[in-house]
Amino acid sequence: MSGSKPDSTFYVIAYDIPSDRRRTKVHKTLTGFVQWTQYSLFEGWLTDKELVALQGKLEKHLAPEQDSVRFYPLCKACIEKVETVGSEKPQERKVFIV
Repeated sequence: MSGSKPDSTFYVIAYDIPSDRRRTKVHKTLTGFVQWTQYSLFEGWLTDKELVALQGKLEKHLAPEQDSVRFYPLCKACIEKVETVGSEKPQERKVFIV
């Protein structure tokens, strides 16, 4: 898992949000910070500052009594042991404007 930034931690971020509207907003917010890897799962490198900024943006879209977003930090040794079994992971569409 390359792409680490200095002073950053690798996070797996999972969410459970019943509302389509809130789930879409959370998905778009996460996409601005980390990589979409499964339907309700993102992963990527975040500095402490980025983590705080991301959590602040997410809070604006969540209904705390119904929604859950979890951040799992992984150590370097754990990242190296990550395995994927099954289909390719989801890909965000990339738009290029010329």
